[in-house]
Amino acid sequence: MVKKYIASLATAGVAVAAWASVALATPGSPNVVATVVARAGFADSMDIRFRVRDAGRHHGKRDVIHVPRAADTVMQQIVFPPGGHTGWHSHPGPAIALVKRGELTLFSSDDPTCMGRPFGVGQAFVDSGQGHVHMARNMTTQDTEVWVTYLDVPPGGSPRIDAADPGTCVF
Repeated sequence: MVKKYIASLATAGVAVAAWASVALATPGSPNVVATVVARAGFADSMDIRFRVRDAGRHHGKRDVIHVPRAADTVMQQIVFPPGGHTGWHSHPGPAIALVKRGELTLFSSDDPTCMGRPFGVGQAFVDSGQGHVHMARNMTTQDTEVWVTYLDVPPGGSPRIDAADPGTCVF
């Protein structure tokens, strides 16, 4: 009887936690169009490392992003209308983004000042993924087009992991 009661409580706890994570997630704008254009697994075993020096955010500190056994790679075209945004999210692995048209501003959940970093046409950036929560937003009056390559996506899984609003930004 006690075991049954504990099992029922555990099941209810899991259900509440799942509901809370969905309720707290911040979906992107409904008018942002994100199209997966390609997906593939590596034919050979891959051990990928990036060293990123971001003087603006880390005052010259180098971030090392390591993917010891890279899984699937997904390529996506994303078009943001004026004011369009991704909502707060992270990625399973690193993401390499290239701005093809317009300007995209990236906001990081670990920045209490909410100072977004804009990236314009012809610029690229790397998001570390692996739990780094962020949001991208088109702050301009024109459409923005971005092409993103996501590394280390679980086979058949999503390159996006929804996250709760960290409360650091007010738009």
